[in-house]
Amino acid sequence: MAENTKREAEGVEISSKKNSEIKKKIKNILDLKEGIKQSALKNVSDILEVILGGAIILGSSDIHIEAEEERAKIRVRNDGILQDVTTLSREVYEKILSRIKLLSGIKLNIIDRPQDGRFSVFMEELTIEIRSSTLPSEYGESVVLRILNPKSLINLDALGLRADLLNMFKGEIKKPNGMIIVTGPTGSGKTTTLYAFLKQIHKPEIKIITIEDPIEYHLEGISQTQVSPTKGYDFATGLQSIMRQDPDVILVGEIRDTKTCQIALQAALTGHLVFSTLHTNDAAGTVARLTSLGGDLANIGPAINLAIAQRLIRKICPKCAKSGTPTAEDLTKIKKALKNIDKSVKSPRITSKIKIPGAKGCKYCNFTGYRGRIGIFEAILINDDMERFILKNPSIAALREEAIKKGRMTTIYQDGIIKVLEGVTTIEEVERVTGE
Repeated sequence: MAENTKREAEGVEISSKKNSEIKKKIKNILDLKEGIKQSALKNVSDILEVILGGAIILGSSDIHIEAEEERAKIRVRNDGILQDVTTLSREVYEKILSRIKLLSGIKLNIIDRPQDGRFSVFMEELTIEIRSSTLPSEYGESVVLRILNPKSLINLDALGLRADLLNMFKGEIKKPNGMIIVTGPTGSGKTTTLYAFLKQIHKPEIKIITIEDPIEYHLEGISQTQVSPTKGYDFATGLQSIMRQDPDVILVGEIRDTKTCQIALQAALTGHLVFSTLHTNDAAGTVARLTSLGGDLANIGPAINLAIAQRLIRKICPKCAKSGTPTAEDLTKIKKALKNIDKSVKSPRITSKIKIPGAKGCKYCNFTGYRGRIGIFEAILINDDMERFILKNPSIAALREEAIKKGRMTTIYQDGIIKVLEGVTTIEEVERVTGE
């Protein structure tokens, strides 16, 4: 089979000419709206190329196509925020839906239950995987296309870590055994952080195996396996099999059941370095979550090296950013947040002359005032003192207090406020993301 024919069977190929056109014409949401409007006069393949290519160029993470009574709405998620793009006629919507289903390898005649699939977009030298999901709704099927752009994979140095945290993380991922857990809600960048760890430590001398649901990004030189619950291959059975493959480092996509929890803890205690994620609100919730999943306190303390929590905040747009003197209320918030911060954390001095950024909005940032995202973090290093404290089965609040007092932990909110003082983001954005 010729390469071009093979590509067409696997997904959408955007030619160099078309790619150049899209890059030239689409710089923001309004341009994408106009591009879709113009392509709607042509065929369904052209419309889909503009929707996919435009969203990828704008750095969108998801495309939402939502059926309404007389039309369908297209929205994209940029920097974690959904934005309206345009609407499509029912006729065009039906054609796009059928095309997406064909590409994704899911059944066209099933409209009364959810389906999941995937396909690829080929843009010159770049191959981007798209995870598709359809869901029955009142007026038709709702479609979400998750864009897995390999350009999203970044190095550890690019995560936005403070110098003290960066040094801590680099030290902990070099250890031969133990567990490093990254926590946070869906869409908080946990997978990106774990992949950054793998990229940092990957070398020919060590064997790294991952078990994921699904494999989001393909990493060269690393063995990756994907769970398939319908075939009886879940995280627990996969992890048991991985242990027989003599790995040095194991990445478990998520610890979500008792068996996986217990095997992962044992792996960390028996000479393996284990990376994984948990759904908890903060780093202090890690122990309680593992306990609720059947982990033994006597194993949790010795197994965990580091518990991390993270969120993604939007960065202020560099083209329309404005800065000014903080209000009395904002100054009080800043001073209160950083009052008891550890002396080892480098933070800009708070004086009467400090300036903080404010969001304005322009074409470059799609009129939001923000462009791009960066992580804010908190981390609990499990040293001997923390290990002994965990054996007392403390509440989440008590563990957080102990981590701040004796473990010198800087909270996610404090990390966000430091980034405000550094001119990276706004107080409003930090409060929106952290809920403080």
